[in-house]
Amino acid sequence: MRALAVAAAMAIAPLPAGAEEQGPFHFQATVATQAHPAFQAAYSGKKPLGDGRFGNSLQSVAESATSVVMDLSLTLRPWEGAELVFQPELAGGRGLSSTLGVAAFPSGEVYRVGNPEPTLIVARAALKQAVGPLTFVAGKYAIPEFFDNVPYANDPHTRFMSWGLWASAAYDYPADVRGYTWGLAADFSKDWWSARAGIFLEPKVANGARLETDILKASGLVVELEARSGPGAVRVLVFMSSANMGSYAQAIAGHVQIEDTRAQGRTKAGMAASANYDFGRGLGAFIRASFNDGKNETWAFTEIDRSLAMGALQSGARWGRERDEAGAGLVVSGLSGPHRAYLEGGGYGFLIGDGALRYGAELLGELFYRAGVTEQVSLGVNYQPILHPAFNRDRGPVHVFTGRAHIAF
Repeated sequence: MRALAVAAAMAIAPLPAGAEEQGPFHFQATVATQAHPAFQAAYSGKKPLGDGRFGNSLQSVAESATSVVMDLSLTLRPWEGAELVFQPELAGGRGLSSTLGVAAFPSGEVYRVGNPEPTLIVARAALKQAVGPLTFVAGKYAIPEFFDNVPYANDPHTRFMSWGLWASAAYDYPADVRGYTWGLAADFSKDWWSARAGIFLEPKVANGARLETDILKASGLVVELEARSGPGAVRVLVFMSSANMGSYAQAIAGHVQIEDTRAQGRTKAGMAASANYDFGRGLGAFIRASFNDGKNETWAFTEIDRSLAMGALQSGARWGRERDEAGAGLVVSGLSGPHRAYLEGGGYGFLIGDGALRYGAELLGELFYRAGVTEQVSLGVNYQPILHPAFNRDRGPVHVFTGRAHIAF
């Protein structure tokens, strides 16, 4: 499951100059129900999934799904410059079609877990230590809380929900099946710029729950530079992951599934760039672009090798509703040549695969409105039209509707 609470992100990421310290406890709960009507599909996948369903396809019949995410974070400051964060998370429910069939999946409230039973995990257990302009973070957390953190698109509890909008989708960042990993990161911030770097554990298998603790076998490296000027900021991030990955070229040549070609030492490298700007009067906008080499299998996030996303937010203060917020976004996703050829030949990844493919870029739009009932409670509605789900022109379009309730204090 995925739960990028803003308060938790602030507790782990370096605090901006002049920011007020939060209290030691923070609680949030989000309930989201998504649904889509029936849509046209020329075919669906045939891979047995073991639960009476087949393939990695989004179901073409009408369906709905509800998810619940609750977490309670504790932040302690045991000595000067230190913050200790501990956060258990309780999550239940599932995504549409068990979180399969759309690359820029429409709900950031769910991750790639098909089990709907409520599950309690330790989501975050991290120590942050500031030493002058340097901040070190060690422990367990979600990488987008520290890297690739665009302020207008980083919280699916209340803002954009698509995986391609709240994160740079082609950054296959290290994470277990619930979106968290262990690692060490450092941030150097001075005046108008920052530099960050980190090393993190990768899962033992693609989309796996267990992490590989031997960093000589698997690890994820990332470096990011950020520049700030008045109301705006830009970031450039480069990454390289190594793991026991499969090769798309070998899978195509051998007419086998990607997992049958796995070998130690394989890598995935790429970059992501983002920018955000505050236009004043409650209006802000962002843009994200990312890509990876796409030679070896997607390992930990989502099956996207090229991504361009943009969006804008408007505070309800313009129409006398200070607690409200409206947003509009678009993400265009694509595949590398080898990845595309693998799916065209009937291959399956851990998230997509219809058994065949008539390729087209996946387009997902997102509109939302969130009404602040009180300082602690908000209700929201969301609409996402999707063209070519899982890059397949033979399926869709799909129209996803969402209702969200969020409480935080």
